Amino acid sequence: MHAFNLSSINVSTEFNATRRRRCLSYNNSLDLEYGRRRRVGRGCKDLTRTYGIVACVGGGGGGGGERLSSSARSFLSRSQAYALLKQQMEVAAKTEDYKEAARIRDSLRSFEEEEPIFRLRRLMKEAVAEERFEDAARYRDKLKEIAPNSLLKCLSDATTLGIRVQVRSVYIEDRSQPLKGQYFFAYRVRITNNSERPVQLLRRHWIITDANEKTENVLGVGVIGEQPVILPNTSFEYSSACPLSTPSGRMEGDFEMKHVDRVGSQTFNVAIAPFSLSTMGDDSDSF
Repeated sequence: MHAFNLSSINVSTEFNATRRRRCLSYNNSLDLEYGRRRRVGRGCKDLTRTYGIVACVGGGGGGGGERLSSSARSFLSRSQAYALLKQQMEVAAKTEDYKEAARIRDSLRSFEEEEPIFRLRRLMKEAVAEERFEDAARYRDKLKEIAPNSLLKCLSDATTLGIRVQVRSVYIEDRSQPLKGQYFFAYRVRITNNSERPVQLLRRHWIITDANEKTENVLGVGVIGEQPVILPNTSFEYSSACPLSTPSGRMEGDFEMKHVDRVGSQTFNVAIAPFSLSTMGDDSDSF
């Protein structure tokens, strides 16, 4: 189901020497980086490397959330129930309680058939395919009213000055605890240099917003412990993760980069387009 292998990951924290060490906690918005990175492209070998989880506590504090509408609060509650059912089914399957797993599976199917988000997504997709754009607009507006983040895909794609950034997110049930309000999302990033000049990734900046519209800015040096140089016509990939206290949210941000073929080159920002973090997922393809 998931493209991320999170088994046997050791949790560790890594901060600048001037910062005070803090315990890893789901109560903070953290940028958790781990897993594999690959360089792919002309004249470049595939490389694989394993990292521990690196936590960088975002500075500046979280923004206050807006008051949610009653329909949005209802969706939030249903999302929590859906995430809990998915986790219970996984636990039942792992403990070989297949009768219980089948019962929960059927409950999930009934939930998906009755859930307005799934129904509106399906109706909007059908309306677009049949060129009934007025109907599609009506379904879109209803989705925006009850679950604004559901209009975002779990996949984003943006290009700045020839640097393309693609991101795909996925919900990780076995690292989440819905009853405690802990939801774990992994995401995979691919950075492709389609320009004619080599670039180096210097810093990252993530803007993480949960379903209550609470926003946290997370900044850090490089990614997964390095500041990679990306040659023309090559790519750099890595996997990372983000815990949320709500079953849905969104992320966006930018990478600070510079050209390394000239001394004194100025830095520039490469956009990371918004993408969804959702326990309900969507039909986005992997990149």
